[in-house]
Amino acid sequence: MVTSLRRILVSSFGFWIALAIAALYFLYPPMERLKFGIDLVGGTYITLGVQTEEAVAHDLQSLMFSTVSGLKRDEKVETKNSKFNKENLSFDLTFDNAADALKAESFIRDQYRDRKGSSKDVEMSLAGTTLTVRFGKKTEEAIRHAALIGNKEVLQTRLNATGVEEVPVYVKGKNRIVIELPDIDPIEAKKMIGTPAMLEFRIVEDGPAATKEELLDKYDGEIPEGMEVLEGRDRRIGRAYFLVPDYTEVTGRYLLKATPRLNQDRSAGGMQMAVSFVFNNEGGDRFYELTSQNVGKLLAAILDKRVISHANIREAIRREGQITGDFTQEEAKELATLLKSGSFTAPVTFEEERHIGPALGSDSIKRGLISCFVGLGLILLFSLFCYKLSGLFAFFVLIYNLILILFILSRMHAALTLPGIAGLVLTVGMAIDSSILIYEKIKELLAQGMQIPQAVRHGFSGAMVVILDANITTFITGIVLYYFGTGPIKGFAVTLMIGIITTLITGLFFLRSLFEVLLTRHIQKLSI
Repeated sequence: MVTSLRRILVSSFGFWIALAIAALYFLYPPMERLKFGIDLVGGTYITLGVQTEEAVAHDLQSLMFSTVSGLKRDEKVETKNSKFNKENLSFDLTFDNAADALKAESFIRDQYRDRKGSSKDVEMSLAGTTLTVRFGKKTEEAIRHAALIGNKEVLQTRLNATGVEEVPVYVKGKNRIVIELPDIDPIEAKKMIGTPAMLEFRIVEDGPAATKEELLDKYDGEIPEGMEVLEGRDRRIGRAYFLVPDYTEVTGRYLLKATPRLNQDRSAGGMQMAVSFVFNNEGGDRFYELTSQNVGKLLAAILDKRVISHANIREAIRREGQITGDFTQEEAKELATLLKSGSFTAPVTFEEERHIGPALGSDSIKRGLISCFVGLGLILLFSLFCYKLSGLFAFFVLIYNLILILFILSRMHAALTLPGIAGLVLTVGMAIDSSILIYEKIKELLAQGMQIPQAVRHGFSGAMVVILDANITTFITGIVLYYFGTGPIKGFAVTLMIGIITTLITGLFFLRSLFEVLLTRHIQKLSI
């Protein structure tokens, strides 16, 4: 007896026993180890509206400024006046003569095709010496779609950065994003969602001033065209106002990384928290151009239309810098997280917030478990009736399969949803199907007079092709569902694909290991 037990433990079957013990250990207690979807434990659905027209306006404004500077640099053509029309998403360029306007038209076509690709279009109309420019319909739709997808990716990064993993975020329609927040604090998530974290670097044209009126006195009380007044703080006067350009080429879009750090503050004679940043190559080039042309002037770091830091430009800066602003450690860490996740391509607004209580989820879990247990009970009766002891082996494989699925889901931090439970039930059927294919092949070989060990060996190898074919085709279907599906469909696809992998592992290897243990007893008749 002891010898037989030792032989089992040192055989391949010992590995499966150890794996089962480890899986059960990491799964206990299951309600704490497993993560459940919003349809099972309740939570909050948040619908965000994406102002995609802001992304179109930004790209159009960028085109206007690059055109004005490009004409001056390459064509030696001065623009008499430039005006951006946000209401109808267009801009006007006025020149001294019609010839210069025609040069500008040709320049824009060449520039935009080179930068954005020949498939996108720009519409232009010329009236005298004024050229009106707007994006074509295809270009505008592409920019809006890119803004929607970009915002979705930013939201996924931000929510995962808070430790809330696998939060479903998906696009709905042309300008909406839906977020599912299962069993988490929606206040923290909304705080992250509602912070645009749009970082910009602009030259301070005037200021700081204690009041807005004081700042605009020298401009007859009117904000100069192309400028805007932003509020911020200054160490000398406290609340302060700054006159800055209303557009900049240097934004947080080009950041590679942002990290909080403790920095020596020379002016205050102590240490203070700061956020260090690094631009990518394009951002570094833009930052260098901005700072090299404005040495000696004030450079403002602007976050969400508020000046959080300003300093004199002593020399041209290319890729690295830092933002200071009397941050606490927590504020610096939060700002770095937001900047690393990226700024929204277009602003978002909260349109709907819908709460689901846990009562429905508890009922769903209960019904799902009942369906699983009923299915397992029927399969056990069927297996024992048709395949006797071998049928019991198939049932063990099925239980082992379910343990492995739940273990993998827990380690992946994947949320188990109601469709996921449906995927589990489907996996139960597919797992027993693999055992049936193997058993029928073994019975066929035994009927032909083959010895039991050879029949078992050839039975597994002979059924392998059919089992792989059936499961691989289903796995491909799962990939398609995951790629094109959203929310619950993805939950079903994930569980289905994991179930297929574990079915192949347990059906082809664990079940064979069970038979190897049985055959060590040199049995004369196989109960199948």
